[in-house]
Amino acid sequence: MSEKQKKEYPYQTLGMWLKRMREKKQESLAEVSGAVEIDTDLLSDMERGVRRPGEDILMLLISYFAVKEEDAVEIWEMAGYSRPDEADAAIGPDTVVQPVLVMPMDARIVYTDMVHLTTTQYGVTINFLQSDGIGSQPLAVSRVGMSHEHAVKLLGTLEKALRPKEPKLLPAPESKTDTSQDG
Repeated sequence: MSEKQKKEYPYQTLGMWLKRMREKKQESLAEVSGAVEIDTDLLSDMERGVRRPGEDILMLLISYFAVKEEDAVEIWEMAGYSRPDEADAAIGPDTVVQPVLVMPMDARIVYTDMVHLTTTQYGVTINFLQSDGIGSQPLAVSRVGMSHEHAVKLLGTLEKALRPKEPKLLPAPESKTDTSQDG
């Protein structure tokens, strides 16, 4: 590869891998970009090697293509991201390390009174809505996207959970019949 090509297509190797994985799944650019929720043009640029996916997008693509962990490290490096142990080695004695505080996700339950469902050929998006109380305008309180397969599983789980429970009955007491004869 010439220097000019390296400058124009710095991630060509990664791009060829992405395109090969997409073609292996026999999916279009639109299908893959829809599945990982990125713009089709962005995925096209990545496949040509013009743009590098961000770490989060690369992780989504690695997950979507079900890449084995040992192969994922190679893809990660192909994108120009270093291994975690190499990043640790780059920290010198004069480097200030900023601690990261990880907060648990807000686990409060949000109640809704409306649902808006959108389906495409790529999957399902469920918008959970709540009226605002003022003008009864619906406000989205949560959005959840999933594949068609996941939506079918969710439907089955909901049907099972909402099925009326049959009361458990105690077995009938055994009747005691007197088999002795008085005579």
